[in-house]
Amino acid sequence: MNGDNQGNQFSGNVTFNGDAVIQAGRNNLNLRSPAPTPARAVRAPAPVPAEGHRADAVVITAISSEYTAVARHLSGPVGEVNARGTLFRTGTLDGANRPLRVALAEIGPGGVGTAAHVERALTVFEPGVLLFVGVAGGLKADVRLGDVVVADAIYDYEAGKDGADDFRPRAKTAAPSYDAVQRARDVAARGEWQRRALSSPLPDPPRAFVKPIAAGSAVVAHERSRTAERLRRYCGDALAVEMEGYGFLHGAYLTFGTHALVIRGISDMLSDKRPGSDALWQPIAAAHAAAFACAFLSLFDPGR
Repeated sequence: MNGDNQGNQFSGNVTFNGDAVIQAGRNNLNLRSPAPTPARAVRAPAPVPAEGHRADAVVITAISSEYTAVARHLSGPVGEVNARGTLFRTGTLDGANRPLRVALAEIGPGGVGTAAHVERALTVFEPGVLLFVGVAGGLKADVRLGDVVVADAIYDYEAGKDGADDFRPRAKTAAPSYDAVQRARDVAARGEWQRRALSSPLPDPPRAFVKPIAAGSAVVAHERSRTAERLRRYCGDALAVEMEGYGFLHGAYLTFGTHALVIRGISDMLSDKRPGSDALWQPIAAAHAAAFACAFLSLFDPGR
């Protein structure tokens, strides 16, 4: 600090840290350090979607054939978003009323961690609708290979108490949003989704059902296995079985205001397991599930 204090003739150089108080009429500077500020807890801000990351819809898949089937319906510009470690591809889907921005991810098979991927997707993209699209095993003769089952409920068939002589089920049920189920029924009734299927035509056109699906971590490899018997006994109205649907719907349930739906194509039948069947039918079933999902997204408007 350089200067002249007229009348008191003060001059010189002073270096200080803190508050400087100049008392009028006196030939001095009263320098005092600021009072210490009490430490305050700093709360991390709530996550906010990055600019440009919002999407109309998020589609989650488990395996590459499911991911590829959905990606074929998306057009550019194509981008990537890292949602806390989960990599999403973004693209555009032609909707009935307007183009839709869709984010797509492949998270790997199995129900463990599915809810965490859902939370990441919802935090980053704030979508109006969230879909899980993929393949499943058929449980009943009501469905055939290539058909699509949209879950109006998902049964967690593994929940229960396994005693010495019996299994006492405590199955929990997760449900999609009512609005989404109503639109799924409409898409199934119209039958127009079949024209979107990017696969070779089948002798019998695929059908779509809106019925319950069973979900669990076990791979059901034989119709006479203990798990298969449990499914018949406790999930008698389920048309399909898969691994990720319950965790997916449960994760969506924890977030208010987002519509969620599980869409599955039948790639094998519990009563007719054949070697090599997956290689043939998984791409077909995934293509049909993706076609239904895109027809659903084209018509579904959660804002109406």
